[in-house]
Order: sequence, then structure tokens, then C-alpha cells
Amino acid sequence: MEGIKIIAQNKKAYHDYFIEETYEAGVVLVGSEVKSVRGGKVSFADSFVSIKDGTAVLENFYIAPYEKGSYFNLESRRDRTLLLNKREIDKLRAAVERKGFTIVATKMYFKHSLVKFEIGLAMGKHNYDKRQSLKEKQLAREAERAR
Repeated sequence: MEGIKIIAQNKKAYHDYFIEETYEAGVVLVGSEVKSVRGGKVSFADSFVSIKDGTAVLENFYIAPYEKGSYFNLESRRDRTLLLNKREIDKLRAAVERKGFTIVATKMYFKHSLVKFEIGLAMGKHNYDKRQSLKEKQLAREAERAR
């Protein structure tokens, strides 16, 4: 894909959830956060997306404080607003309320010069689903080696 540079991926989300749909969302960041993101100092651990007052909010996502920043650096795990249009937010809210879905961030990337997130509408996997996924990956890997 032209103009896209992946910063980080949430591989654990694909292990723990079935991702039904994905959406591209912008994010509201401060200048020093963007500099830290360019260095790849981010973590998806324990992060999730919630819908509050008609806006999508990325909670508990870690962006390391910029080391050359001043005392204006913000908290590293603060809530960050995701930029989605109203129709997408309503669709996500309805799915979460109605069907037992959750919303997880799956990827963070630069699209041209803008920081974007790929968020997914996800349903949790059971342990036997996880084992089945691992078995399928293993079989695919062995078939690839045999070629």
C-alpha cells in the first residue's frame, strides 16, 4: 500500500478475538506524542475502545513520553479520541450493545503523514477456538515447508 507505514500491530487481538469488521480511524494526538510514535514507542497491552457520549475513545493505550519533551508531556496512558464519522460510531455502538461484541485496536500506522488506527469489531474466542486457530496455522506452515 502506497503511503502507509505500519508502526505497531496488535497480534494478540487476532489470537483472542474473531475480528468481524475493521474500520480506519484517525486519532487526536499532541505534538510530543507524535514524535514518540515515530520512534515506535507504543504498546497495545490492555488497551480497548469504548463509545462515550457519541465519540469513540481509545483507552489505556500506551505512548511513551517523549524523552526530549519538557514538563508539558502528557500522561502516557491517557484516553485518546478516535475520529470516526457518526454513522460508523452508531453502527459500532449498536453491535456492542446488541450482540456482545467488543471493539479492539488492531493496528497503528502512518497514512501519508497522519497517524491512523485500524479498529475491529470483535467477538471473543473460547480456548478451543484458539487451539483450532493454532492448529490451522501449524498445518499451513508445514504445507508451505513441504513445497
